[in-house]
Amino acid sequence: MLRESEEQEIFVRNSDDGAISLQDLPSQKEGQNDDETPLLLNNSLQDSVITVEYPGIIGSDEDLRRPGDGGNFFLSFLNMANSIIGAGIIGLPYSFKEAGIFTGIILLIVLTIMVDWTIRLLVINSKLSGRSSYQGMMDFCFGKKGYIAISLFQFVFAFGGMCAFCVIIGDTIPNVIKSIFPGIVDIPFLYLFAERNFVIILCTVFISYPLALYRDITNLAKASGLALISMVIIVAAVAIEGPTVDESLKGRKEGTFAFIKSEVFQSIGVISFAFVCHHNSLLIFDALKKPTLNRFAAVTHLSTGMSMVACMVMALVGYLVFTDKTQGNILNNFPDNDFLINVARFCFGFNMFTTLPLESFVINNYFFSQKPFSLVRHVIITTSLVGGAMSVSLLTDDLGIVLEITGGFSATALAYILPPLCFLKLSSGNWLSVKKFPALCRAS
Repeated sequence: MLRESEEQEIFVRNSDDGAISLQDLPSQKEGQNDDETPLLLNNSLQDSVITVEYPGIIGSDEDLRRPGDGGNFFLSFLNMANSIIGAGIIGLPYSFKEAGIFTGIILLIVLTIMVDWTIRLLVINSKLSGRSSYQGMMDFCFGKKGYIAISLFQFVFAFGGMCAFCVIIGDTIPNVIKSIFPGIVDIPFLYLFAERNFVIILCTVFISYPLALYRDITNLAKASGLALISMVIIVAAVAIEGPTVDESLKGRKEGTFAFIKSEVFQSIGVISFAFVCHHNSLLIFDALKKPTLNRFAAVTHLSTGMSMVACMVMALVGYLVFTDKTQGNILNNFPDNDFLINVARFCFGFNMFTTLPLESFVINNYFFSQKPFSLVRHVIITTSLVGGAMSVSLLTDDLGIVLEITGGFSATALAYILPPLCFLKLSSGNWLSVKKFPALCRAS
């Protein structure tokens, strides 16, 4: 543990000769070079001792000690996996319909690898820039223009996700209620519980909204665990029930195995929406009790790997059964009276209850992280976000278009373009060097 007088300093090892020097934490990126990579403390961890497993930094196997509580490895995995396996998974069969089955498989694998890499790159960029948020990092690298750009992309992605979650609640919960109480549609007043718009308002106001008022992301961990269990049920239900649906519901077999189709770029948007969680990855890293890069890499690999397997199963089974009839929400392809699918609908709706507050938390944290907490501001902003998302979902029931617009506009920039650009800006040396070449390829 560093003494109090040394809390703003960090040891850095020269990777060539092993020499160790003690440096003050820099406030500017000048003076950095390839052999001396500073590890910077973010604002929320100024009283901490940080050690990471990154070339050139000592203490690679030591624990990080920090005041206050944080989430452990498993809770961080739950939060990241829940952030990935959300509304997007239900639209992946639709993305395979747009891209073609073989192109869809290739895209899903390649984009998963890219997401895994850029999530970890984002944390490295945070340390190189000394900024604790994606916005602060972009501001450090590109000034006001970078700050405005990342703010726009983050808001659109998080708010678009909230809109999609509300749409899904309206797609799923009413069908579940009608399957349990078939005669409810004929009962005065109670028939409202089978109406899409009423259910969206009811569930959003009395379940998602109170959860969104939480101040700490770790408070959602238990709910995230239950949500992940529900996603396993959803994937299993589609895999089991898909091949058994009535032939009249299945699509045509002609063109099923086309290598590539004309809407491949829309498909990228849908897949990107499903996998991108960069806007809250720094929050998840910060919530680790021992936030070393190796531990965070393990969280990231496990989360993205399991997510890809679940998404691949969902996409293949859903598309191969319904082919050209595949809808933006694959559960809408199944009949209303399918018991197992209705269980999946309930589970998916439940998943949205917990994922929507997570997106609201991200917006609140990024836009007001540098200001003292204000309960009044927190309530007003949260109310506006949840209310706005709910209003959009009352106006449209097309999940596919929501995923395409949100993913195509913001997710691609957040995941594949901005992290490599920041790394190129923060790193010294030739842009065509071996160290920078992967980032250059992805940014271009």
